[in-house]
Amino acid sequence: MSPMGEESSTSATPSAATTMPEIENLAVSEPVPRKKAKKNKIPTPTAPDTQSSPPPYYFENGLRRVAPYHFTYKTWVKERWRGRKLIDVFESEFRDRPLAYYKNAMETGQICVNGKPTTPDHILKNGELVSHTIHRHEPPVVADPIGIIHEDEDMIVINKPSGVPVHPAGRYNFNSVIEIMKAERHSEWVAYTCNRLDRLTSGIMFVAKHPKAADQLSTQIKQRSVRKEYLARVIGNFPDEEVVCNQSLLQISPKLGLNRVRANGKSARTVFKKLAYYPPRESQQRTQDGNSPATGGPAEEKDRPWLRKEGYSIVRCLPVTGRTHQIRVHLQHLGHPIQNDPIYANQRVWGIKLGYNDPEALENTDEDIITRLNRMGKEEVADAVAYHDEMVDEYYKRKAEKMSGELCEICDTPLYTDPGLQELSLWLHSLRYEDSGGGWSYVSPLPGWALPPSGMSGPTEVGGMEELVSAVRDVNPEIS
Repeated sequence: MSPMGEESSTSATPSAATTMPEIENLAVSEPVPRKKAKKNKIPTPTAPDTQSSPPPYYFENGLRRVAPYHFTYKTWVKERWRGRKLIDVFESEFRDRPLAYYKNAMETGQICVNGKPTTPDHILKNGELVSHTIHRHEPPVVADPIGIIHEDEDMIVINKPSGVPVHPAGRYNFNSVIEIMKAERHSEWVAYTCNRLDRLTSGIMFVAKHPKAADQLSTQIKQRSVRKEYLARVIGNFPDEEVVCNQSLLQISPKLGLNRVRANGKSARTVFKKLAYYPPRESQQRTQDGNSPATGGPAEEKDRPWLRKEGYSIVRCLPVTGRTHQIRVHLQHLGHPIQNDPIYANQRVWGIKLGYNDPEALENTDEDIITRLNRMGKEEVADAVAYHDEMVDEYYKRKAEKMSGELCEICDTPLYTDPGLQELSLWLHSLRYEDSGGGWSYVSPLPGWALPPSGMSGPTEVGGMEELVSAVRDVNPEIS
């Protein structure tokens, strides 16, 4: 649990885009951006003039940024807190920061009870309100605008940029799709999201203007009468025929949202069809015995299946079910992970086989995977390392977001470096949503990474979904 502060959780949909709904029993005051503040002197936040305040964004080096600002979280005393010291509650329930930080925050007025300064030994009582004012640092996101594909009196269909979360969550507040749209429209505008995309995924999203429209579309999606198509750029030459992956998925870490193929998981089904394959411009030279100079022969190549997966494929994806990271995990299981996936194509996390065809977790235990992934962004860089040459890998290490070793001079929060471009983009795009009955259809433009590379020919648009649907029509008639 976070210190009445920054949690990572996924907001449910449809939902009104108001304040931070993922924190239990929370009332949040309006954030007030500040340029300067003296250490240990935390001014009382006041609500800004929302009608006249300019959007809190500035743009630099291709990134949308928000200056650090003070933000107050508030929560009523819970039953289990009554009769306990304030410092003991923070020590046992809010573990995001060291105990010394909380003690100092109480002594300097950053943590208050009923709006008044208190002491660490204060005994909490029923009906008291605990508040915590923090100096909040939001990560930058890409500066790309939120594209509007369609808008009417009920619904907005957007083309979400990669790297931008949909709702305020975790370290993100203003740098979220909903808050950006609110800044572009007006402060009283309320959004009702009908589908969700992960932060790194780009493409089509539906934002309803009123609850009735959100409920109608959400019902259609739950009934699987809405067909969805994604595009992915994967390692190697994907098979030519349609591939249906029926592997069940198990969430092994709710905190990280991490999933693996596992027989005792939830049922999942994805249809894949190759759209194009682009070989490398210069194929690796082979030795006379047929081995690549980088391999140690057939045995090593068996253990490292991506070594001969030269080039990349653009793959159409039809997720029949909607599990977390379903497309990413199924592609990993098939031996063709998304080429720049920082989780599922990361050799430092999954080992030399990259999780390929390991439904029983014999190569890596769940605990091993979680431990390695937790190091990413702290001790190491989170990056898809399976297919980078040494020069590219070293460049990304210098450009990736990680702990800088510096502290904020106002609040002593450990500071991160700017994220690299590889951390702001995942080559997975929500391309199309359509009513299976033919009532409506929305298609986004192909992202740049899915277009033919310079000097090569290839498709620049995608046809209908009949090929994908036909592969599962017998077992999933609701989408046909």
